[in-house]
Amino acid sequence: MSETFWQRLDKAARSITPFGLTLFLVILSVVPMRIPGYAEIAPVLALMAVYHWAIYRPNLMPLWSIFVLGVLQDLLSGVPLGLYIIVFLTVYGVVLSQRRFFAGRSFLLYWLGFGIMAFCAAVESWFLASLWHLSLLNFETVFFQFLLSMGIFPFVAWVFLRWQQALLGPDQDVS
Repeated sequence: MSETFWQRLDKAARSITPFGLTLFLVILSVVPMRIPGYAEIAPVLALMAVYHWAIYRPNLMPLWSIFVLGVLQDLLSGVPLGLYIIVFLTVYGVVLSQRRFFAGRSFLLYWLGFGIMAFCAAVESWFLASLWHLSLLNFETVFFQFLLSMGIFPFVAWVFLRWQQALLGPDQDVS
């Protein structure tokens, strides 16, 4: 029996969920807050999504989508074009290569893995931005951005895990 139009539409909508949620986080991360100094230390919400989907559903977040999200993050946040493209692709590649280690483990290990990746991403973005400006930038802001990301991650991860469980189901292939 062939699938109906509505079944195909439902399947397509579910398959673009990771990209759509990450795109929402890219846009949410650049919404102006009326908190002095927040823009410099705002957490990179899309990095949390890239990390999560690389572990749990990489088939729904191909490289081209990571690239597009990086371009959008760069353009909307005003950083040098290519900075978040490189950071997101690096995180995606490293996490994808270690996917078997992270998948199905405890939340604490999942969080620790994000912490390591977020710190490496922060150092990488600081290095690339310093290279772009030809001077060492203040690492304090990047460090506070990392700390804020670590503090927010459990809440964002909870939403992702519940969303995945409700709409996408478990990923069968962990290879």
